[in-house]
Amino acid sequence: MSAIVPPGQGHLLSARGSVMAFKAVAAQTGGDFSLMERTLPPGGRTPPAHRHTNCSEAFFVLDGTITFWIDGEQVSGGPGDFLLVPRGAAHTFGSQSPGPARLLVLHAPAMDAYFEELHLLWSGGLPPEREQEQQLMSRYGMDPA
Repeated sequence: MSAIVPPGQGHLLSARGSVMAFKAVAAQTGGDFSLMERTLPPGGRTPPAHRHTNCSEAFFVLDGTITFWIDGEQVSGGPGDFLLVPRGAAHTFGSQSPGPARLLVLHAPAMDAYFEELHLLWSGGLPPEREQEQQLMSRYGMDPA
């Protein structure tokens, strides 16, 4: 059965102060892709810079300004802007907006299992060490950049 998933709704996870509302997960797409609506706090912690060895990642900015660092270059995108990060490209991103920023993030093949574990890692009383995040990332085909 198909259903509309409204803004801010879906399978909700959080990490680094951001909220991830998964619109589609591996179980629904046969593993082909996962899609999340991610809300970033202003000046929030960025993911450790990394390279995907087994998936491509794409970003579509909905609200605010997102700064991306990709292969040593810094670019910023606003509402309606799209960025494809090919496999193997070093990247990270964060919000430079004065308020929350929102974007759609597509991973192909699906990466929602990683975000489930990331959510658990961040569910403790204190933020995890950067090394803990990097160990989790390596288990899902992400190399430090």
